[in-house]
Amino acid sequence: MITFCGIGITLLGILAITVVVRIPAVAARPPVPQAAASPSPSPVRELGPADGLPPSRPVTLEIPRLQVRTALLTLGRNADGSLEVPSAAHVQRAGWYRYGAAPGSPGPAVIAGYVDSAAGPAVFHRLGELVPGDHVTVLRRDRRVAVFRIDRVELVEQGGFPTRKVYGKVSYPGIRLVSIGGSSGRYPQRVIAYGRLVQST
Repeated sequence: MITFCGIGITLLGILAITVVVRIPAVAARPPVPQAAASPSPSPVRELGPADGLPPSRPVTLEIPRLQVRTALLTLGRNADGSLEVPSAAHVQRAGWYRYGAAPGSPGPAVIAGYVDSAAGPAVFHRLGELVPGDHVTVLRRDRRVAVFRIDRVELVEQGGFPTRKVYGKVSYPGIRLVSIGGSSGRYPQRVIAYGRLVQST
């Protein structure tokens, strides 16, 4: 009987022991910074008069719609003051009028080219296919690239050339693409495409 009492006391003593479990405090994690929101892309801005490039001679003209890529000649004036035209040996090359603005600089940059020759179609044979919204690109000697958007295309009679509209001063960097009638005499009208600078790199 005494033995059973001792066992009972022992069991009660074990049950009476309080086990304390110490849980280590978990260090609070520092807040994770939120990723900064990416700024919205700036809207494409058309270039204005203040965005013109410094003068530099044009080297190459590209007209994607017409699949034209031509090295540019430099044209001057004839003795009577009219525009010098490329020689018969260069009907596949357009020419830039050096007394006008350089492409990308404020003012009208005039580029002229033949429609055809005795050998067949020439560099500006399809110039009349341009429509407003088309783009033309000029690579310059200073390695800058000027991109123009065509605003207007018109046909004019050979005897009624709009000198003031083509060569007259404008406040923005513009371009004028002018066709030169070929030797066949089949083109009594000239095509003139007017555009303005919209991008430069």
